[in-house]
Amino acid sequence: MAETTKKIRVTLVHSVIGQKPEKAATIRSLGLKKMNSSVEHNATPSILGMVASVSHLVKCEEIN
Repeated sequence: MAETTKKIRVTLVHSVIGQKPEKAATIRSLGLKKMNSSVEHNATPSILGMVASVSHLVKCEEIN
């Protein structure tokens, strides 16, 4: 595939304490461990779906 994939940076801005276990598991599967930690992912539908499900806990920005 010659087209470039978009990348996103996901940052954990709220604690997972008090959240449902499914939300905490989603945060861990995104690779986020501590507050203010950031990870970069390709913007695939599965990653975007995970980010949407925990959008109240994370900040997401597009990277060039």
